[in-house]
Amino acid sequence: MATMGGGSNEVKKLEDCTVANALGTWVFSVLGALVAIPVGIRRKSLAPLVFFGTTGTMLDIIMGISQCEREHAERQMKLMEEQRLAIEGQNVATNESVDSGN
Repeated sequence: MATMGGGSNEVKKLEDCTVANALGTWVFSVLGALVAIPVGIRRKSLAPLVFFGTTGTMLDIIMGISQCEREHAERQMKLMEEQRLAIEGQNVATNESVDSGN
């Protein structure tokens, strides 16, 4: 049961990271608006604002989620490496105690 609780905590952290990264980026949204305003004025249309605004927002969200997934994968690899080293350490200690008993 303790591992399941730990797993749900990791999921919670991943969700928090995803929301924070998805909402924390704004560069492409601003760039989309800056490109769309002059183009929309020239064409006398709101279509460029809709297109560039939504495209910029989607890019911001995708970049934030990608960054979060990358951070999560790095964290998982680090945990797996630590577990592997702990298991190897236990195996070495077990082998030494068996050798000293003989």
